[in-house]
Amino acid sequence: MTRRLAQVAQKVGVSEATVSRVLNGKPGVSENTRQAVLSALDVLGYERPTQLRGERARLVGLVLPELQNPIFPAFAEVIGGALAQQGLTPVLCTQTKGGVSEADYVDLLLQQQVSGVVFAGGLYAQAEAPHDHYRRLAERRIPVVLINAAIEQLGFPGVSCDDAVAVEQAWRHLASLGHERIGLVLGPADHVPSQRKLAAARQLAAAEGRELPKAHVVRAMFSLEGGQAAAARLLDQGVTGFVCASDPYALGVIRAAKRRGLSVPGEVSVVGFDDSAFMNCTEPPLTTVRQPIEAMGRAAVDLLAVQIAGATATAEELLFEPELVVRGSTGQAPR
Repeated sequence: MTRRLAQVAQKVGVSEATVSRVLNGKPGVSENTRQAVLSALDVLGYERPTQLRGERARLVGLVLPELQNPIFPAFAEVIGGALAQQGLTPVLCTQTKGGVSEADYVDLLLQQQVSGVVFAGGLYAQAEAPHDHYRRLAERRIPVVLINAAIEQLGFPGVSCDDAVAVEQAWRHLASLGHERIGLVLGPADHVPSQRKLAAARQLAAAEGRELPKAHVVRAMFSLEGGQAAAARLLDQGVTGFVCASDPYALGVIRAAKRRGLSVPGEVSVVGFDDSAFMNCTEPPLTTVRQPIEAMGRAAVDLLAVQIAGATATAEELLFEPELVVRGSTGQAPR
């Protein structure tokens, strides 16, 4: 018991006497401190006192598809800080190949009686992926917020970067530099953000009086290696300007170009998407379309907090405007 009091007190930053008052239901403790102590019990794996077990934990699941892409740790940092300001404790759930699945994480979070779940990237964005675990959350009326485009049937509120605007910014930038053979590196065919980017590119090509050739669109695994493989196919088609659906894709394109002896941006120009960490430190520094991570993350937590407080959040999607950041990976098209 003494060890438990000490660990919880250290976790919350209060005295052991304060922890004891909370556990014994004594007065003289603020509601925020009381909730912080109960959350610490959950995080440390201790059972709540019997009289407190009926309360839902002040825990929020934060489910990410990976941590290798720097955009996801960036979202985790913003969302975690915003949750803490609301008196909520994030529980980070990250998938790994052959490890715990998204559905398994949802089951674990339900067992912990979480107050809500934020998904930043996941199976909700893929039309052909399994979605039963989202329906379980809806049936249990657990507050949920999705970050970036999802399939329509789920009915959860979400915040997204405007994929159409992102592609328009990248496309027009490359066109202004004289690039006529522009190619896209996208995610799978059932990936909703990639679908939106492709639709926008087709509209831009149509506005120029032509069709976007199918050979100028390549889908790849979400990784640097995927971008590199896609670039090889597009370079064979004579593409000189690349619009990529992620920064790792863009770095893979640059690697592929350099291995062919092509200079970036002298012969090939590349635009990424996200503006994740250290993209200004690459060689050359990456031109990319920046997601407004801070605004999106805080808006997601606000939407979740409204639901946790008992209000209804409409299943609408808040679209956030991206920003083109021009650096050294784009230049005039080769003559």
